[in-house]
Amino acid sequence: MTATAPPVEDRPGRPAGDDERLLHASPLRKLLGRPELGSVVGALAVFLFFSFVADSFLQLSSFGTVLYAASTLGIMAVPVALLMIGGEFDLSAGVMVTSSALVSSMFSFQMTANVWVGVLVSLLVTLAFGVFNGVMLTRTKLPSFIITLGTFLMLTGLNLGLTKLISDTVSTKSIGDMEGFPSARKLFASQLTLGGVELKVTILWWAGLVALATWILLRTRFGNWIFAVGGNADAARAVGVPVLRTKIGLYMGVAFCAWISGQHLLFSFDVVQSGEGVGNELIYIIAAVIGGCLITGGYGSAIGSAVGAFIFGMTSKGIVYAEWNPDWFKFFLGAMLLLATLLNAWVRKRAEATR
Repeated sequence: MTATAPPVEDRPGRPAGDDERLLHASPLRKLLGRPELGSVVGALAVFLFFSFVADSFLQLSSFGTVLYAASTLGIMAVPVALLMIGGEFDLSAGVMVTSSALVSSMFSFQMTANVWVGVLVSLLVTLAFGVFNGVMLTRTKLPSFIITLGTFLMLTGLNLGLTKLISDTVSTKSIGDMEGFPSARKLFASQLTLGGVELKVTILWWAGLVALATWILLRTRFGNWIFAVGGNADAARAVGVPVLRTKIGLYMGVAFCAWISGQHLLFSFDVVQSGEGVGNELIYIIAAVIGGCLITGGYGSAIGSAVGAFIFGMTSKGIVYAEWNPDWFKFFLGAMLLLATLLNAWVRKRAEATR
């Protein structure tokens, strides 16, 4: 004798026998569910605003300048966004960029070695910083805010103290005449002309990192782990997600991008000021939040961080093209952060209402 399951009561407005798991989301529902929707609307508003108030804003040369400003921030905003999706912060990201540049410069100069040796040593040292943050976080169970604040303070002191100890000044010695410098500059700090617009190579690095991060988040198992860890680490651990390795990997991603940004800083000017980078970590976080990442983790996108960085670039250069006092820049940045956060919250509520 076999038992027959009772029919499931149909929901109002839904065809009888229709399984909601087989329903396809409408294009509007998919659009409202995208984390970067609010930032795209904000980017369009900022673009239109500066197009009206600054005549030179729409020039091709201005476009290249805006993209460059966005790329120098966006290279770091991408891994910071992934880290925030994973539910953590990194307050040492800004000074880590400077640390990476200092290691490359001072190792190459002091050892009179090919600058590529310094670049590779810098990569290893910077990745070690990321591993340190990740291991300390996972072993001590302390909040990432405390762990990375400590790393921030230590790196700030090391940057200044070691630079003065080795170079007797607060900046490194010039390495512009050393072997390997031209080829390293071509990789990290060159520029190309495309359609009459001069584009820095950092724009290509930025675009590549955004594409890679998007692929990781949406197409790989590691991307699923990032969302799971950020949403609920305990639940993720219960279903077999390697929470510790995932978080250490995310911090290593931040360190790797800090290495790229640090090499760009070094090979753009061939000297590095030891006090640079302080405060940039907050701008990276702002770009990620404007792009749709939640402070609580589990939600966001790499594309959103790119849009947030682009808004930063348009605002920082738009104020200059409009011939306004640049002292107002931080005011506009703070206002955009609040407006973007409110807009992202509204978009999420609309998306949940349409489910």
